[in-house]
Amino acid sequence: MPESPALSVVVPLYNEEGNIAELQREIDAALAGIDYELVLVDDGSTDATVLRVLQSERVRLLEFEKNAGQSAAMHAGIFAARAPVIVTLDGDLQNDPADIPAMVAKLEEGWDLVCGWRAKRKDTSFKRFQSRIANAVRSRFVGDHVRDTGCTLKVMRRECREALLLFHGMHRFIPALIGGMGWRVTEIPVNHRPRVHGVSKYGFGNRALRATMDMFGVRWLNSRRRSYRVK
Repeated sequence: MPESPALSVVVPLYNEEGNIAELQREIDAALAGIDYELVLVDDGSTDATVLRVLQSERVRLLEFEKNAGQSAAMHAGIFAARAPVIVTLDGDLQNDPADIPAMVAKLEEGWDLVCGWRAKRKDTSFKRFQSRIANAVRSRFVGDHVRDTGCTLKVMRRECREALLLFHGMHRFIPALIGGMGWRVTEIPVNHRPRVHGVSKYGFGNRALRATMDMFGVRWLNSRRRSYRVK
């Protein structure tokens, strides 16, 4: 495995024993001919997820001592990545690895962060309704101009990770945090598939109050952001 792969694929995992091996095979097929590393972050799984990981020279596995949440797993994987381009996607097979090449090509047009937009979500109607309202409120309030920040499938330049401050719920504000530092953000439609194995771990739950507080926090932070470049 080269010290500097061209692409780092980051996947947070929590009790995905029925999905991880198939996901690895799909990623490998989608990225055939590309020098990539796979950074798997196990967020304190209590099932056999870690044992089901297909080991290879491309695979790097980070294991949390206990469950810390999706934002922590994403943050750890992104900052462990070694490639100049970083891909993030869920471990539940609902994101389609076949979308990655098109998103990387979009990034190469001059963007810094390309977000997946699940135009045809394969979730319950109630979950889609909740997500639509939450995305509309969040996008208007923090000004990230992204329709689907809940889609984990994203491609970013490694420099963008410096904008990511870890807090519980950070993963929902990645476009706002990165865009707030002046980097260019866009989104493209991606495939979304129904969950086949397991159940949703990072669901909506009773998080309206926390998400609202996070929106105020991110808006304040972006209003106080400063950046610089050395000549």
